[in-house]
Amino acid sequence: MIEKYSVRTDLALEQKERFESDNVEVQGVVLEEDYDEEREIRITTVKIETENGAKTMGKPVGTYITMEAPNMTVPDESYHEEISEELLKHMKQFVKLEKEDYSVLVVGLGNRKVTPDALGPYVVDNLNITRHIVKEYGKYAMGEDQAHLISAIVPGVMGQTGMESVEIIRGIVNETKPNLIIAIDALAARSSRRLNSTIQIADTGINPGSGVGNHRNAITEETVGVPVIAIGVPTVVDAATIVNDTMENLIEALENSETLRGVGVVMQGYNAAEKYELIKELISPHLNGLFVTPKDIDETVKRISYTISESLNMLFSGGHAHNH
Repeated sequence: MIEKYSVRTDLALEQKERFESDNVEVQGVVLEEDYDEEREIRITTVKIETENGAKTMGKPVGTYITMEAPNMTVPDESYHEEISEELLKHMKQFVKLEKEDYSVLVVGLGNRKVTPDALGPYVVDNLNITRHIVKEYGKYAMGEDQAHLISAIVPGVMGQTGMESVEIIRGIVNETKPNLIIAIDALAARSSRRLNSTIQIADTGINPGSGVGNHRNAITEETVGVPVIAIGVPTVVDAATIVNDTMENLIEALENSETLRGVGVVMQGYNAAEKYELIKELISPHLNGLFVTPKDIDETVKRISYTISESLNMLFSGGHAHNH
């Protein structure tokens, strides 16, 4: 099979889809799909169960749940509430807040100054932070039966702090001993239609090369010492992807057009690998490393961050929504 897996994506679902287009059954990878017609939300669970599956997929062993909701980009508050509730349902599979003083550290990865990368910091802005209150006044101060200790950090990016996010998190873990980390990050997708309308939750933490900033050391249970749940939303696509998809459509159009049939026939002579090589050569060098984001990204990232923080607030408070 040709090496066409170099177009970057952080979504396990998209990794899996590529193999499906080649009719390859990936050993050790299980896929379950579920579609909620009423809300138009598609849930795909990719479980990577074996090392072999992990190697093929280029992602660690674990569970990746993807929620696709095309209307997520629409500023409809009641629909966003439904997404928060759906997200809450899936978070509960990963996060078991069983004991009383369960402590969760929420990490908002990314760069507040770069809008498509500001998702993590924005989510933290809207969280109900309780650790200090519970520590100071006891859990009854929260007016709830079970008060979990929620703390949060926006570690910034290395250019701002001179430290890797993972170093900062490790320091915090040593001092405050959380039971769990939930890390929120902006991702890169392979397909433009998934931009800002997809949420991925994974129990494998954050692995190098993921995210918009693309500079991360791994933030996983191995590197920080406590389990890490990652929530990510693709806010950018690689420019090469767009060129690639356009070329595919062009080739298809050539093959189906009467007048241009001749050109199409020449192109048909290429196999998939050669077509891709051709495209790679044609992509101008300055397109490499160019990521593209929709023009209404400011509003969209704010809205989605609010949707995510609402579902986390409900998760931590035992299912009650808090209105700010």
